Amino acid sequence: MTEKINPGAAAYHYEQLANILERKIRSGEFAPGSRLPGEMLLSQEYGVGSNTVRRALDILRERQLVVTVRARGSFVVEELPDASDS
Repeated sequence: MTEKINPGAAAYHYEQLANILERKIRSGEFAPGSRLPGEMLLSQEYGVGSNTVRRALDILRERQLVVTVRARGSFVVEELPDASDS
């Protein structure tokens, strides 16, 4: 089941989405080296705008969980940093 963005939560939607995606990465739902769904698909799945998805991906890059390759997409890093590092 897909986690939902809580519109009434204090956290911004992009922070919520980043946390949801991080949990999926750390649980192995998105395996190391795998490509994340595209911006449009994530936008539709979570009911948020493309800017929200981009900001969530920015957070995941800052946490060193994904790398983005222009015109190819975002990929889970091969070796995840410790959760305490993010």
